[in-house]
Amino acid sequence: MNFEFQNPTRIVFGAGNLSRLGELTGEYGRKALLVTGGGSVKRNGIFDRAVESLKAAGISYVECDGIEPNPRIASVARGAEIVERESCDVIVALGGGSVMDASKVISAAALYDGDPWDMIHHGQENVYVPTEALPVITVPTLAATGSESNCGAVITKENDKVKSFIQIPLLYPKTALVDPELTVSVPQDQTAYGVCDLITHVTEAYFNGIDTTPVQDRFAEGVILTAMEWGPKAIADGTDLTARAQVQWAALVALNGWLQAGTDAPYPVHMMEHTLSGHHDVTHAAGLSVINPAWMRFAARSNTAKFVQFAERVFGLKADSPEDLNCALAGIDRFETFLRSIGCPTRFSELGIGDELFETYAKDTLKIVSDGNGNLPGRPSMSVEDMVGIFRSAL
Repeated sequence: MNFEFQNPTRIVFGAGNLSRLGELTGEYGRKALLVTGGGSVKRNGIFDRAVESLKAAGISYVECDGIEPNPRIASVARGAEIVERESCDVIVALGGGSVMDASKVISAAALYDGDPWDMIHHGQENVYVPTEALPVITVPTLAATGSESNCGAVITKENDKVKSFIQIPLLYPKTALVDPELTVSVPQDQTAYGVCDLITHVTEAYFNGIDTTPVQDRFAEGVILTAMEWGPKAIADGTDLTARAQVQWAALVALNGWLQAGTDAPYPVHMMEHTLSGHHDVTHAAGLSVINPAWMRFAARSNTAKFVQFAERVFGLKADSPEDLNCALAGIDRFETFLRSIGCPTRFSELGIGDELFETYAKDTLKIVSDGNGNLPGRPSMSVEDMVGIFRSAL
């Protein structure tokens, strides 16, 4: 291994901490852009409690609401315009991963005179790398993406059906205020999608990384086992605050960079899913729950030992040898069964998607990320034909 690791985001974790929002925000500014999504934070009272805390600390705010589940670049531009017009000096992201992702890009777009799409990787020759951004405070209301304490964001340009990413240290939030109480009203299906999302973040590095990361492997397996133990409890009883807290913490550590340190792993499942939801605007984790097991069956044939390890350590299966493909595939079957048991789709037909655009998905994915030889980076790398085969196996 050869790596550097730093995560500068301060994490304030615990039930009831929303009351500290004003205090924590006041360390960085006096007028906040309060970014929200589709309205659930207002219906369940979280918005009013957040505003109360801001006002008590003497912080004024303006709102940027209506951020979409797959956040649009137009919404980023709208948020940046509000920041400029209202002279905001800090951004508060109150919502799920989409709200947090949009807020991070708004923080840089507000200080950039050009098109914010310039900073999103979408196959252009020159990607604009911002050099300044407003401070961001993240307040997740869903345990899923881990966006509250990482430096990445995924944005969609809806007219072009392109969904892609930016990932630079500048976009680390200053503080993540993580209050598991804010997730108790999340519906069962969205809770299940969050569990799938966080597990997929872990499996991407686990299966696509190098072979000499035993510490990271054990951390990864622990997060997966924790999510599989406590996720169903949170789904069954949304008021189970202990279960909510365990899933919330698992989601955060799944993508704060620690499990990925030294693995040098690309994220092929995410790249393929971004293309899918760019075309169909499906829930990100719903697409992941279909593609990930299908990709696993493809990858297990060339990286069998790692999938055997997964089957043995996570599901307690026993292999005849490190190259026991039957054991590896049985572990994947167990994983897919788990996804179904919590209500996640595992077939494209469940999303209303047929095979008409499979080749288009594959080619569009390569427009975003390619190894220079016409393949999608991963372990193994994948050609257009490989990706189409994976998609077909998930019909």
